[in-house]
Amino acid sequence: MPVSLVFTSDTHVPKRARDLPPALWSEIAAADVVVHAGDWVDAALLDLFEQRAHRLVAVHGNNDHGVLRQRLPEVAHEEIEGLRFAVVHETGDAKGREARCAARFPAADVLVFGHSHIPWDTTAPNGLRLINPGSPTDRRRQPHGTFVTAVADAGRLRDVVLHPVPPRS
Repeated sequence: MPVSLVFTSDTHVPKRARDLPPALWSEIAAADVVVHAGDWVDAALLDLFEQRAHRLVAVHGNNDHGVLRQRLPEVAHEEIEGLRFAVVHETGDAKGREARCAARFPAADVLVFGHSHIPWDTTAPNGLRLINPGSPTDRRRQPHGTFVTAVADAGRLRDVVLHPVPPRS
């Protein structure tokens, strides 16, 4: 049975924004599984995700300390609809990322990561799909904030969509 997914990372609430964009909250509420690749900054946001998401797969990032590191792992592994997911915040430099991650996560089909705030969707030579959803709240050098939706279906990841987040007015 197809499973709807939301990938997000680097939310940085309340440092970069007071809250997440309404479009992302709507997708979180509708999704079967929400994946967060770290840099929450405040445990209150994690509490909200746990209340609103049907199922949450999450890790801590380099800006997460104290209770966030106690509640969240550095790396998460989860099987969803026949796909083996790995989630981590940092993967290092963009140069050589695919080969490095393929070696680090040989049992994964999909790696969701964050840290750079730059959307990324590539496939390593061994077939590992690497996805960085960017940041919905801190676009850095990107034209807008972003998050990703997708569907896991019978061992395939399909309908992968990068959603732009309009700037707050």
